[in-house]
Amino acid sequence: MPLSRIVTLIVGLIVILGLSLWLIDSLSRLYWQLSYSPLLGNLLLLLLVVLIGGLVAAFVYYVLILQAGEKRSRSQRRRVTAAEIPAAKSDAASTTLQAVRQQVAQIQDEVAKQALLSKSREIEVNLARGEIQVVVFGTGSAGKTSLVNAIMGRMVGQVNAPMGTTQVGETYCLRLKGLERKILITDTPGILEAGVAGTEREQLARELATSADLLLFVVDNDLRRSEYEPLRSLAEIGKRSLLILNKTDLYTDEDKESILARLRQRVLGFIAPNDVVAIAANPQSAQLETGGTFQPEPDIIPLLRRMAAILRAEGEDLVADNILLQSLRLGEEARNLIDAQRRRQADKIVDRFQWIGAGVVSVTPLPVVDLLATAAVNAQMVVEIGRIYGCELNMERGKELALSLAKTIASLGIVKGAIQLISTALQLHVATFVVGRAIQGVTAAYLTRIAGKSFIEYFRHDQDWGDGGMTEVVKQQFKMNRRDEFIKAFVQEAIARVVKPLTSNSEVIEEENEGLENRNQ
Repeated sequence: MPLSRIVTLIVGLIVILGLSLWLIDSLSRLYWQLSYSPLLGNLLLLLLVVLIGGLVAAFVYYVLILQAGEKRSRSQRRRVTAAEIPAAKSDAASTTLQAVRQQVAQIQDEVAKQALLSKSREIEVNLARGEIQVVVFGTGSAGKTSLVNAIMGRMVGQVNAPMGTTQVGETYCLRLKGLERKILITDTPGILEAGVAGTEREQLARELATSADLLLFVVDNDLRRSEYEPLRSLAEIGKRSLLILNKTDLYTDEDKESILARLRQRVLGFIAPNDVVAIAANPQSAQLETGGTFQPEPDIIPLLRRMAAILRAEGEDLVADNILLQSLRLGEEARNLIDAQRRRQADKIVDRFQWIGAGVVSVTPLPVVDLLATAAVNAQMVVEIGRIYGCELNMERGKELALSLAKTIASLGIVKGAIQLISTALQLHVATFVVGRAIQGVTAAYLTRIAGKSFIEYFRHDQDWGDGGMTEVVKQQFKMNRRDEFIKAFVQEAIARVVKPLTSNSEVIEEENEGLENRNQ
């Protein structure tokens, strides 16, 4: 029983005893006054005994039973609340995984599809298993493996090794008193190592870090920018992190406190000051006067205490948060793959319609305004692009959108700019007598491309032009499609698709005219 409850019980009983004595004295006088009637006196005495007994029983019941029950109820409410939070996140993760599978069914790339399905199954296994993933992350030879050894209390990896020793993520299991879940500690390859192999190992380390429930980021001095960036990026995606200053046995107490202060200042805002911990996972041995050596014990108690406090208080939420985060990231990866697939399909539609428009205008030259309205923006192209993005439009709606964008292109002066751009490029590659006839056709193709690319952005963002509206999207597409490298490639293709057919037609017409003249002679 808690001390506070014992004190309350004793004080309450003393008060009740005092009141009882006062009540007994008062009633005893009344009893003697009623001595002429023994029956009334005995009833009064019985009432007194019942009253005192009931008062004592009520007080004891309140202190020992009701308060204990209320405490159990509060504890149960806390447990229910704590359990409901991870359960809600787990349910959200399961829902997200179901949505991912529906998205994966739309992916045509079989390799990418199977990779996503494999990841979703792995997340489901982690969700069911519920182990806490602790990942040790940092630069090569910062002391990560020594730290794992010290935590495990036994040698599980090579210590004092050259950079690049930990080739793959090595995982070890331990139990923490008071925590039902298993803790898996993963040692990762070092980051910032040189060479292709070093880059590949760093990529593996980053992948392991992003799957961690708790991240132990190990350094042996102040943070460099190359270390700060990955730590900050991992914190931004929601990784719970501890920043660990290792090898403190190499520093004086003053230097150690100075480095710790700088570290806490640098990570202020995404890592709490008490989550920056100093340790010596593998202290250097000391030479004794007798000629022998003394090997100090690892000094990792501050880290173990902080880890234990976090895992006991936040372990359930860390697992649930990480599962949900991985599910959301997988969903984002699936959406990106589908988006890239749709863009490729939509680009093919734009490519097809731009040359159809060019052919029509080249054969039947039209004024510039009519060129814009009939060729640069094609209603059928809009309808087909919309269908790629799951939006079924009729031709009337397609014409409305096409006309609206055509007016925007005209108002921005893009038609004039496109003609000048195409004219200059064609004059460098095509004979002068053909340029005049080719300009309108190639310009029509170019404007159709800008219109089609603009509509792709419109449908990609759920039929929304964004904050800048249609004007900003068209400007951006014109800017992107006027780069020198693109114009060169575009004109080369235009020569093959538009100019050469025009040249061939011109030669046929000239031969027919010469033949007609010869017959007339």
